[in-house]
Amino acid sequence: MEDRQERARQMYASFANLSKSQFDLIENIIQQLTRDFISVYRNPSSDIIGQCILETLGDSLRIHHCFSKEPLSKDRFEYALERAGNLCNLDASLAPKGNPGHDLTINNQRFSLKTEASRNIKQDFIHISKFMELGKGEWDLEVLRSRYIQHMTSYERVLILRCLSQQSTRWHYELVEIPKPLLLEAQHGQLRLQEKSRQTPKPGHCYIKESDETLKYQLYFDGGTERKLQVQHIRKSLCVVHAYWIFQTDTKLDNDSPLNS
Repeated sequence: MEDRQERARQMYASFANLSKSQFDLIENIIQQLTRDFISVYRNPSSDIIGQCILETLGDSLRIHHCFSKEPLSKDRFEYALERAGNLCNLDASLAPKGNPGHDLTINNQRFSLKTEASRNIKQDFIHISKFMELGKGEWDLEVLRSRYIQHMTSYERVLILRCLSQQSTRWHYELVEIPKPLLLEAQHGQLRLQEKSRQTPKPGHCYIKESDETLKYQLYFDGGTERKLQVQHIRKSLCVVHAYWIFQTDTKLDNDSPLNS
């Protein structure tokens, strides 16, 4: 406590040297960090999100929106989670930039990190718009699926940070784990080439279903210019919600917000 008080005194002494704009920035951050969350949740069974990481990652989200009205991007999510892990006495390290496999290692577990923040995001279904690049190799659905399965040998777990609302004054983020065994079920999924498509090469799907034909999720092999693999319509009920954060970033709330009810 004494160390924190001394640091506060030193910071206060330095405020006299700040310009008005610098002072306004610091004041904005302090106001944001001292404002209560509207709602915050940690899954008590989570082995990833302890109370320390819940608070530290939540603070990173709030500070981000002191300076931006756009959702947190993937690279900033990677950095924020690494920082939170290390501040909370975990061994966290980012993979080298451009690494085609895992993004982050925490306590010797390799994680693939994703984000979702589209305007038409669905609460109960997860969409990964770019799971991996498919490159310029052979365009055969069996071969492409094998590459997808091989890709997942380079990490143990998959986390996605989802931004469920994008009102400029009220934000809702959740951290969800997509179980790797669920994603590996695609090796037994139904492949279908879209024969009527005018794309070259023709796109295709892999459908992963329950025994009663209910869709769990599907792979979409996009044959467009980016040639990427999307994972679509993942039922969130099959995944694990580790945490969520709902917070205000301005004193004036949007009365039309669906979360303002």
